[in-house]
Amino acid sequence: MTFLMSSIKCSLIMDYQLNEQQIMIRDLARQIAQEKIRPKAAEYDEQEKFPWDIMEVLAQSDLFGVYIDEKYGGSGGGVMELAIATEELSKACGGIAVCFAASALGTYPIILFGSEEQKQKYLPDLASGKKIAAFALTEASAGSDASNVQTTARKEGDHYVLNGTKQWITNGGEAQVYTVVAMTDKSKGARGASTFIVEKDTPGFTFGKKEKKLGIRASATRELVFTDCKVPKENLIGREGMGFIVAMKTFDSSRPGVAAQAVGIAQGALDLAVDYARQRVQFGKSISSFQGVQFMLADMATQIEASRTLVYAACRHVDSGAKNVAKESSMAKLFASDVAMKVTTDCVQIFGGYGYMRDYPIEKYMRDAKITQIYEGTNQIQRDVIAHHIIRESIAKNRK
Repeated sequence: MTFLMSSIKCSLIMDYQLNEQQIMIRDLARQIAQEKIRPKAAEYDEQEKFPWDIMEVLAQSDLFGVYIDEKYGGSGGGVMELAIATEELSKACGGIAVCFAASALGTYPIILFGSEEQKQKYLPDLASGKKIAAFALTEASAGSDASNVQTTARKEGDHYVLNGTKQWITNGGEAQVYTVVAMTDKSKGARGASTFIVEKDTPGFTFGKKEKKLGIRASATRELVFTDCKVPKENLIGREGMGFIVAMKTFDSSRPGVAAQAVGIAQGALDLAVDYARQRVQFGKSISSFQGVQFMLADMATQIEASRTLVYAACRHVDSGAKNVAKESSMAKLFASDVAMKVTTDCVQIFGGYGYMRDYPIEKYMRDAKITQIYEGTNQIQRDVIAHHIIRESIAKNRK
């Protein structure tokens, strides 16, 4: 089955005007995906084990710091650089790629709102990959309704005492640094939430079960349990009451990364489908010669390219320092993830019966794609965000 061994193709068909550093990041991430991730993707998926050896390779390659300021040991890039790396890694395995990208999700609250002391303490280790991070917002009753957090943080002297449970936390149990949203004043609703940095070995901080998932099985998804967990007051990010703002601004920066993951998964699936279509012979000719298959391939390639264009535009918008980026980030995440689900489903169809078998890698891409429509805000929530901003912009325009 030679198509299984095919290399990850260069998917940047169009000229995206990447600078020299971005091209280096792309090529390095692509090489790691080809040489280190692809050969082990099925094994990690089957065994559902965290890919620490791959994380070590990424750390040694300085990829964990591509979006972190040079002052803190990073390479000084931004969301664009993170998206480029995530896309390339996702072409080989969406599950392994999200272990990398989720560390950025947990790091962004510190980058965006952390004090200088917090940045100096935590960012160098996160930039080097010595430690990885996780972001803890979701709970049983606080998923799409992020304002309904029940975990509490009560101030006692020089500490805050956290109590509650977080659910479905990516990198949970593996990460050493957690940014956690908890309620410091429930009477204020969303305005009573605050964000804290909690280290893995903090007394009172434990982990629940590791979830068994449909896809992205290489990543760890666990409960976080806080039982009278004492966190130094210096670990409060920003000030009390800023938790919801911290979360929403973090998502504005991280959603293009989910979109890039979706683009990578879709492109990786299409590359396999093209190889298979060229080699699969029916009625005396390769199925790639059939117009029905050609049209499917053409539509998928066009949809992926459109997704990539939108994702890169959103990344550049965020990195430009624009004040309002929620609409653009949500559009990128919404469109790219919907495309990823459609493309991977169509790729399974091209493989036919073989596509349904776990001996072939394509079914994994479809399983991995589904989560991109769900986490960091379901696509229904993304549509709500987009519509809200469109309506608000129209009202503001008409007032002029």
